[in-house]
Amino acid sequence: MTGTGSTPVTLLIADDDEVTRSGLRTLLAAQPGLAVVGEAADGVEAVEEARRLRPDVVLMDVRMPRRNGIEATRHLLAGSAEPPKVVVITTFENDDHVTAALSAGASGFVLKRLPVRQIAEAVRVVAAGEAILFPTTLRRMVAPRPLNSAEALPRAALTGREEEVLRLMATGLSNPEIAESLTVSLETVKTHVGNVLTKLGAQNRTHAVVIAYESGLVVPGFAG
Repeated sequence: MTGTGSTPVTLLIADDDEVTRSGLRTLLAAQPGLAVVGEAADGVEAVEEARRLRPDVVLMDVRMPRRNGIEATRHLLAGSAEPPKVVVITTFENDDHVTAALSAGASGFVLKRLPVRQIAEAVRVVAAGEAILFPTTLRRMVAPRPLNSAEALPRAALTGREEEVLRLMATGLSNPEIAESLTVSLETVKTHVGNVLTKLGAQNRTHAVVIAYESGLVVPGFAG
């Protein structure tokens, strides 16, 4: 789903600050291709409302009462047959909770200070099945550390071409862009991406990139 046709992308906004939540709803509802179907004031309510309303995307604040955005994301994605995509929204680029939220299955993150059109575009892109990655910011957030024996296992299972695809994923390239870069078909790239996700035990491509940086499979400065 892209929200560019007759059917808009449906969106649930979860944020504990009423002013922020109301402002986001008003601004995003005015964006083309989006329909805000509900709000939630904390993580528990976010999961309940998402399961009731079945939106395409949940815009999830990280720091909320009762259940934070990380746990809410984990509960939502684990307990639904067809869960929505989750976009984490936060104030600070170096919010340590964002990496944990991405590892919990969120498809990406955006900053609250971004222009509303960019937040809206992030929602549309995630709804269409892509991930929102900001590699420079992500590299600052994820502290590289030496591989230990457990973390080396996923790397040993990846083929050379799969590692190459993972590095290109870490630069934020889409599947068509990776196909063009490697001069292979889009279906071949999709197969490689699927293999990477399976071998790394990643929930989505964003999670795979987080694993790659945290384990040392991708070294900051190499893929950017």
